[in-house]
Amino acid sequence: MVMTAASNPERWTLPTTKPMEDGHVTISRAISSVTYPANFMLVAAMNPCPCGFLGDPKRECNCTHVQIHRYRSRISGPLMDRIDIHMEVPPVHFKDLRSSETGDSSADILKRVIKARAIQEERFQRMKIHTNADMNSRQIKKFCVLDEDSEDLLERAMERFGLSARAHSRILKIARTIADLEESEDIRSSHVGEAIQHRTLDRRTFR
Repeated sequence: MVMTAASNPERWTLPTTKPMEDGHVTISRAISSVTYPANFMLVAAMNPCPCGFLGDPKRECNCTHVQIHRYRSRISGPLMDRIDIHMEVPPVHFKDLRSSETGDSSADILKRVIKARAIQEERFQRMKIHTNADMNSRQIKKFCVLDEDSEDLLERAMERFGLSARAHSRILKIARTIADLEESEDIRSSHVGEAIQHRTLDRRTFR
């Protein structure tokens, strides 16, 4: 993470979230400014609460509402809003660890991802972008058209969870990507529903 120095060299301030939107960061000084590329993929992990047991079906969380709020407030709302996918990862049970059953192989998943990326390359071949994540608002309206059921589902989710306009755009981009992974030309309500499920921290309450 890039950090910029304040007037006191012993003090540092974190940059704004603007580089996440623009794909570059500009460092300005008295006589000049320098712009660096900052197009990156962020993968991060955190506990749900200070003790780590919030939502655990077998172990009780002893954190108070205030402690949980203070803990999560360490990550600003604007920053959290710009993270496309929030996933809750539950504890793995012993039976699952010892199970002989296997899911899709990495090779099979890679094939689906390559196909989805090829679909996106073709979709944006006359534009200056390559993936769904790079779409602006005009492109979202063009390529993320919803049917009536999907529109209704998204509207109810927006109202129920108080989602922001930025979260709305993120959900549409994710839904478009899920549809691409299924090689579906249209975005269906199942794709929108799955995309909404991937906004865990927007939907989750403390208790």
